[in-house]
Amino acid sequence: MRVLAAMSGGVDSAVAAARAVDAGHDVVGVHLALSRAGGTLRTGSRGCCTVEDAMDARRVSDKLGIPFYVWDFSERFRDDVIDDFLAEYRAGRTPNPCMRCNEKIKFAALLERAVELGFDAICTGHYATLVDGEDGLELHRSSEQAKDQSYVLGVLDADQLRHTMFPLGTTPSKELVRAEAAERGFTVAKKPDSYDICFIPDGDTRGYLAEKVGAREGDIVDRSGEVLGTHEGAHAFTVGQRKGLKIGHPAPDGKPRFVLEVRPVSNEVVVGPKDALLIGEISGERFSWAGAAPRDADVPFACDVQIRAHADPVPAIAVVRDGNLVITPTDPLSGVATGQTAVIYRGTRVLGQCTIDRTTPAHAADRVLVD
Repeated sequence: MRVLAAMSGGVDSAVAAARAVDAGHDVVGVHLALSRAGGTLRTGSRGCCTVEDAMDARRVSDKLGIPFYVWDFSERFRDDVIDDFLAEYRAGRTPNPCMRCNEKIKFAALLERAVELGFDAICTGHYATLVDGEDGLELHRSSEQAKDQSYVLGVLDADQLRHTMFPLGTTPSKELVRAEAAERGFTVAKKPDSYDICFIPDGDTRGYLAEKVGAREGDIVDRSGEVLGTHEGAHAFTVGQRKGLKIGHPAPDGKPRFVLEVRPVSNEVVVGPKDALLIGEISGERFSWAGAAPRDADVPFACDVQIRAHADPVPAIAVVRDGNLVITPTDPLSGVATGQTAVIYRGTRVLGQCTIDRTTPAHAADRVLVD
């Protein structure tokens, strides 16, 4: 096949591209320039898609003897990822920019251009596997559970799965990937993994939001509306947060307070006890299926739900009701914020995902807060 290898400049995408070449495919490497600032540099493990990353990707491509290009997707990245990230925070939600990047950039804009240019598939260094099922390709967890990235790939649909390759999915450990890179003579063999939000390379999300969204002083209140303190910007808080409240005096029962809700219109941050964080149901109208949709999805079906990239999945019941994917965990979830992504599984298979629009507290006494 003609394969376009998405090369971030890291060790995973380098080895994935090499394996695609070894498999006999006609491979072309491409690095995505996502930053509007052409001179963006990498800071240790922070940041990605920088000048250094592009150079690392080129060196690997030269080593493999494959053509290499840099494609400027910075405008799309700004519109679909950064602007969405800021809009979600302005609305008091907690977005996942990695999910939006996979959905809008790496497996939409990139794949669309690849198909237009005659490529059969794109190849990435994600840790996930594809399995032929009764109803077509299925997305599954990788063999390397510690590095599994199926959660952030839950946004892929059936057509995107048909045009995607994950050569690292069956590799049992990241150490083996690094060892293979070293054997191949790749200079990125010991390069640290990137983490945090790539367009905030210094890791100061609060400072970034203060600059972009604007810091406006408001009240920190309890569930009854009593003012307990003030904050310098509601954007700096997320549901489940405990530290940084600076209320200055303990709760009547002496127990810690947690952020229960962020109200952007009134610029209030609502705090309360930990048990008020327990959520009995989540739902979202923006949902999709990773491959074929479950049969009779309008009838409740058993699954597992995962609400963060590194969270443990928990048993749940899901159903499509009134245009929403509604998920009811067997045991209440804690610290769920609107804007997060809920990915549902059946065993190791990814069934689909939704952006959480609504949460329902597990305890009836707490429901007035959300309503």
